[in-house]
Amino acid sequence: MAEERRGDSKTKEQAARLKKLQEQEKQQKVEFRKRMEKEVSDFIQDSGQIKKKFQPMNKIERSILHDVVEVAGLTSFSFGEDDECRYVMIFKKEFAPSDEELDSYRRGEEWDPQKAEEKRRLKELAQRQEEEAAQQGPVVVSPASDYKDKYSHLIGKGAAKDAAHMLQANKTYGCVPVANKRDTRSIEEAMNEIRAKKRLRQSGEELPSTS
Repeated sequence: MAEERRGDSKTKEQAARLKKLQEQEKQQKVEFRKRMEKEVSDFIQDSGQIKKKFQPMNKIERSILHDVVEVAGLTSFSFGEDDECRYVMIFKKEFAPSDEELDSYRRGEEWDPQKAEEKRRLKELAQRQEEEAAQQGPVVVSPASDYKDKYSHLIGKGAAKDAAHMLQANKTYGCVPVANKRDTRSIEEAMNEIRAKKRLRQSGEELPSTS
């Protein structure tokens, strides 16, 4: 009987301690909620603030704060990867964050509106340039001037045109009139002329003009 009474007494003590802990936790939650309500109220009344970042909180505290913010008609988000480091940011409705701003906070970066606006402007400009290029189609490159027009004041337009027709592409001579490169003499005539030139050089006489 004595052991049963000691057992009952121990169970009652454990139950009493548990009840006391639960009451303490409940009271802490109530006090925490009151503190958050006060901070949220001050935030709303401060016209110079559009957002507010809170210190890292545990899951229960974040849940309480989110509830307080919702009741107050504000917007709130939690950021941070580790549960111990997660924190809450609240925003006034008229200054709700954009997707780009939220992504910046999720990456652990500070949000810079000026840099974001410049980045957005450059992106729009690049997109417009791509659209304009697509509408114009492929670019056709043409020479600034034609060589016949370039030299027509020296040789005349008719001569320039005739010269262009006379030129023929040839792998051996290049773009030179083929008639100028053709030797119409026979082999015997060519050899006689060579021998005559040689004799003249040896005798010191000048080569007669063929004009």
